[in-house]
Amino acid sequence: MWDLSCPDWERRIRTGASLIPDLPLNREEADLGLQIFDELRLPDVAGMPKLKDAAGQWFRDIVRATFGSWDPRTEERMIRDIFLLAPKGQSKTSYSAGLMLTAMLMNRNPRAEMLFVGPTQAISDGAYDQAVGMIEAAPELKRRFRPIEHQKRIEDLVNKSEMRIKTFDLSILTGSMPSFVLVDELHLLGRNAHTEKVLRQIRGGLEKRRDGLLLITTTQSDQRPVGAFRAELMMARKIRDGAFRGQNIRPMLPVLYEFPEDIAKDQKRWEDPAMWGMVMPNLGRSVRLSSLIQDWEAERAKGAAAIQVWASQHLNIEIGVGLKTDDWRGAEYWPEAAEPGLTFEGILGRCDVVCVGIDGGGLDDLLGLAVLGRERVTRRWLLWTRAWAHTSVLERRKGEEALLRDLEAAGDLVIVDEMEDAFAQLADIVATVDTAGLLAKVGLDPMGVGAIVDALAEKDIAGEARVVGISQGWTLNGAIKTSEIKLASGTLVHCGQPLMAWCVGNAKVEPRGNAITITKQISGAGKIDPVMAALNAVALMSRNPEAQGRSGWETDDIDGLMDRIEAAAAAL
Repeated sequence: MWDLSCPDWERRIRTGASLIPDLPLNREEADLGLQIFDELRLPDVAGMPKLKDAAGQWFRDIVRATFGSWDPRTEERMIRDIFLLAPKGQSKTSYSAGLMLTAMLMNRNPRAEMLFVGPTQAISDGAYDQAVGMIEAAPELKRRFRPIEHQKRIEDLVNKSEMRIKTFDLSILTGSMPSFVLVDELHLLGRNAHTEKVLRQIRGGLEKRRDGLLLITTTQSDQRPVGAFRAELMMARKIRDGAFRGQNIRPMLPVLYEFPEDIAKDQKRWEDPAMWGMVMPNLGRSVRLSSLIQDWEAERAKGAAAIQVWASQHLNIEIGVGLKTDDWRGAEYWPEAAEPGLTFEGILGRCDVVCVGIDGGGLDDLLGLAVLGRERVTRRWLLWTRAWAHTSVLERRKGEEALLRDLEAAGDLVIVDEMEDAFAQLADIVATVDTAGLLAKVGLDPMGVGAIVDALAEKDIAGEARVVGISQGWTLNGAIKTSEIKLASGTLVHCGQPLMAWCVGNAKVEPRGNAITITKQISGAGKIDPVMAALNAVALMSRNPEAQGRSGWETDDIDGLMDRIEAAAAAL
């Protein structure tokens, strides 16, 4: 098993060194593969230069790793996946077409199948056109390969193998046993609920071939990474950083052109063109710095939204929390306010009083619950949230399905067939807080809350002294400002849940006179119900409440208390 980690990647990318670690490649295979690749010509560039002159060393290193990982003596491939993250404009599709042709020429298996899988018809057609152009530029390749235009297929007349160019679809891969698969621009498929299934089918087919290899090439997403794209990216990062060193996992070679964290989080640094070459390995070849600067200045003049898209596509800046000018200011401080290991049970054990906020609950909304506790002695505010969604949301919002499934897997979101089940589960959580003797009040949007109020009443949580309406709109200005200040000062901390990272990023503000407001109308399709629930809880906690009563849980036996809290929480 090879060690495919590259823990010194930050030093390498800062100095322009190769991001591929030193590997015991089969030199004969690696050199032969590169020699073939180098002789191919770029068909859409004046003079049709050979790839040995047109392609940067960075991609030629990938070619060597691709073919040098195969040992013909043992018939074993030491790298089964390659994950390449490179910005837009780096000629990934053109070079990948050359890599596929090289794979066909290196192939020793008769009737082997090579697949180039694109997310859209345009990308698939572009790859096919590049491969055909390379064939037509070389007389010896024209004699060996026969392109079939209407099928987007290229036949090898020598050993009857073929390269097929396909649009991403589960049906084309079922039962297939390819030798080589290249998936282009995976980020465009991140929100497709079937992407993970398709990748599983691809890998399953490749596993049946000892020489099978999957190459994924992609740019960073222009939205928050979700679904299969996020899962593959996170796995690649962990392998690169050495998290799986020595473990028996599928061998993936990560090649990630992204800024080190200190630059990625500092816009003043990454927007400096002097930094761009760090993540643009083809700078000076397929892209020119002068043109990029002009494009950047034009997009920057359009505002924060255009900046965000440009930075994600050209610099691989991952879209996280709070870059747009109309984002809630508290979002800037949200990531740093996470306390690792903080849980619902921990809040009950550490706090002397808890306020609960609730928002949403319609069939097209999330039902958001926020539990906000005040820590003993330090008096910091500790926040935990949960949300529920009706199954119909998955049908109406196909674009969000992969994200919602990710949140469900993380335990932050519960998807229910009947909203009455969600109301009952929410009431159980509030009742657990109440039984612990910590509940001050429950605050919620007074509009359309009858079913929620009824569910709470069944747990003996009722009456104006315990359940109160929180006016929305500009009247939440105080809660919004208080949350911003406390997040910035570190006196409001949270559990670091993916649910809230998403919702906080969706929250948009709008001036209303001397106040600001956050509403669902301003935030558009982005879900913010758990944020609104948290603001309702903040509005209550700002009144410096005391718990309404004590229970039998009050004790000096802290260990025993925690055992009872954990048992009650586990029953939810």
